[in-house]
Amino acid sequence: MKKSKRKLIVMPDDGIQPLLKAIGRARSSIEIKVFLFSESRLVNAVIEAYKRGVKTRIMLNPARRSGESDNELTYHILHDAGLDVRATHPEFQVTHEKSMVIDEQVAYIKSLNWAPRNFALTRDYAVITTQPEEVAEVLACFNADWDRTSFEGDTDAGLVWCPGNGRERIVRFIDGAEHSLFLQNERYQDLTVIEHLVRARSRGVNVRLMSLPPHSLKGGKLPEGVNGLRVMEDVGIKIRKLRGLHLHAKMILADGERAIVGSMNFAPGSFDERRELGIEVSDKRIVKRLGKVFARDWRNSHRMDLTDEGLLKDLEKHGRNDGGSLALYKAAKQESDRMKNMGINPREVRGNLMYTQVVAAD
Repeated sequence: MKKSKRKLIVMPDDGIQPLLKAIGRARSSIEIKVFLFSESRLVNAVIEAYKRGVKTRIMLNPARRSGESDNELTYHILHDAGLDVRATHPEFQVTHEKSMVIDEQVAYIKSLNWAPRNFALTRDYAVITTQPEEVAEVLACFNADWDRTSFEGDTDAGLVWCPGNGRERIVRFIDGAEHSLFLQNERYQDLTVIEHLVRARSRGVNVRLMSLPPHSLKGGKLPEGVNGLRVMEDVGIKIRKLRGLHLHAKMILADGERAIVGSMNFAPGSFDERRELGIEVSDKRIVKRLGKVFARDWRNSHRMDLTDEGLLKDLEKHGRNDGGSLALYKAAKQESDRMKNMGINPREVRGNLMYTQVVAAD
């Protein structure tokens, strides 16, 4: 049986050691491109590699979309230690890609940032590949961004690039599902992706997805994020939020046979304006483990309440008062509170309540 040239890392299960060992084994070169780099153990490991003669190049995203800079301290630490470090390609609004190449032979394609919380508190994944074509392509993009030149990935290869073939590859992947689609992503805001997920459900595919709760969406993105979730729920897609861990993964698993893991959220900005990278795999061990992790996370999650009442409760609990952009019916919450005070379960009478409101409106 042919040995797989790819492996999977699961966070926080596998911890930081796989990355530390990879950097420690580097002999000739390391290329790192990452959105956020603040984990001191990795900073020290990279510096030690440089000191033993490993050619080390690092690109750090200079600022978030908001203008906030998270990498300034790490930049100065690495620069002062003598490493070759620079900002990512200014052509892109944000470089959200998380990748590493070791000795031009091994590539790491990740959803996780290099921050302490990503090794202890978040659900994240990374795929390690030694496929020569894939490693060469990751390195080619690194060199293009390093030199501020253009790059176009192979549309039909295993890697998924944004800007580029990202949206097309994701929807093609969704359209190929026959029985099941399991998704973990922070946001579902891209209408094309939502459309194809709805179509998948309409042809009988079991679609289950995990997402961050509405309060985590930034103000301007609240309507499109919530509206997309509600539309998908209306057609029978099951939507849950993870308990105990912050969901930072970007993963799709189709029919228990194929998967895409990467850095991109399902949002227009991720596909059109940000540098993103993912990888499609069908390695049996990888998809089997992804399925087991998803099943465990699904058991350790609960249904997201996307009713007007549920959304208002979630937003208000976290100090948000911008639910008006969703045209939420506040009277529903007021009536629900009144019923609870009377010892009545509002879920049991919601149907009658909605009917009464419609009649009153007429």
